[in-house]
Amino acid sequence: MGEQEGEGTSFEYTPTRVVAAVCTVMVCASLAIERFLHYAGKKLTKDGRKPLFQALQKVKEELMLLGFISLLLSVCQSRIVTICVDEDIMKHFLPCALPDDKDHPNILRHLLENTESPVGICAQKGNKVPLLSTEALHHLHIFIFVLAIVHVTFSVLTVIFGGAKIRQWKKWEISIKEDESDSSKAAEPEFTNVRDHDFITKRFMGLGKRSEALGWLRSFAKQFYGSVTEPDYCALRLGFIMTHCRGNRKFNFHKYMMRALEDDFRKVVGISWYLWIFVIIFLLLNIDGWHTYFWIAFIPFMLLLAVGTKLEHVIIQLAHEVAERHIAIEGELVVKPSDEHFWFHRPKIVRHFIHFILFQNAFEISFFFWILVQFGPHSCIMGKLIYIIPRLIIGAFVQVMCSYSTLPLYALVTQMGSNFKKSMFDEHVQAGLISWAQKAKKKNALTSTTTKRQDGSGSSDGDGGGGGPRDSGPDAELHGIHIATDSQQGT
Repeated sequence: MGEQEGEGTSFEYTPTRVVAAVCTVMVCASLAIERFLHYAGKKLTKDGRKPLFQALQKVKEELMLLGFISLLLSVCQSRIVTICVDEDIMKHFLPCALPDDKDHPNILRHLLENTESPVGICAQKGNKVPLLSTEALHHLHIFIFVLAIVHVTFSVLTVIFGGAKIRQWKKWEISIKEDESDSSKAAEPEFTNVRDHDFITKRFMGLGKRSEALGWLRSFAKQFYGSVTEPDYCALRLGFIMTHCRGNRKFNFHKYMMRALEDDFRKVVGISWYLWIFVIIFLLLNIDGWHTYFWIAFIPFMLLLAVGTKLEHVIIQLAHEVAERHIAIEGELVVKPSDEHFWFHRPKIVRHFIHFILFQNAFEISFFFWILVQFGPHSCIMGKLIYIIPRLIIGAFVQVMCSYSTLPLYALVTQMGSNFKKSMFDEHVQAGLISWAQKAKKKNALTSTTTKRQDGSGSSDGDGGGGGPRDSGPDAELHGIHIATDSQQGT
């Protein structure tokens, strides 16, 4: 009594102690996660780590989106499983080949005879089957949840390990400031042969225009060992300071770089709409015999190598420009940052590539463990062992390489664009600039309204005498703000 064949016992006939126990466990787990995120946010706010706090808020948004997806699937489940379609439609574009009916006669007969099940309901309408079964809907629900959690976790681990690598460069920053403050070294600047400079020697090494291919090969190999050296850091740091803050030679470039990385992490940790589109395309192409799951693993691998090679080549280009332009220099060697060295002249494209690489790699790992847990190691979707091992090796390689090489390269080299990021300013300075811009906009709007009223009343004197100064004041303020806040964060 109270049971539906194939569906199990309903809520009406389930012991209350079981219901209460399950609810207690779920509520406690949810509250524990919520409290952990809350205290983590308070800690980040107290430490002044606003970008990381915003990244945490982004994680909460993703969890809220997952909760809504779960709710939507649960509410619509009873409707979806009763949508019936022709059986022939469901025999194509399958992840696994259909087994012969003779291999599963009892299961098929049981489903067709159970008129209260979705299969039985559709069978009464003729040669029909459910569009999506309850079990398949449940598996899809779990996969989306696992994918989001793994992506957030992998992104956090990448930034933690990458940040640890970048923090090792702090000793170079300290060493540079000690050298600059050493009064004994404040002597007359001397002429130096450019080719004898460590940065040029290790990066340029006589490469000319005819050796472009050799430069790319060297860039490809360099990302695997010593991707950033002390001469690289010193040269790029000085180039940034002389371009963007020439009057402040004591500018803490390392601190700025860490703030910029934290700010970018806030954008990387989320799952953007185009990433969800990629998931849908993969689910569409995951057809039996195509081995899509195997071939798609090479996308983040190849893209990661391309990004690392490009970032290394930017450093070589900077060294090449100096070596081609000068034979000897007086004083320090200064490189010239420029957007021209990056893809489509936009350094921030690299961040989008890294975002996609991290998501794609998380997708590969989450899909593997989801198949392993849900269907077992011998599932047809999992494939043969010859396909499984390369996927796992590639996934581990991408994660380690992105953490210890590509991300530190990105943090340093993308500062070599034509503009600097808003992380140049401390939090209170950013807030002050934004407040100033808002006040200037209000003042400009008020001035424009006053001018229109004067025009309507026929006051030609007001137009001729006051138009110039009125326009130049607020517009000048707004123009200065745009330079300091908007256009300067082009990277």
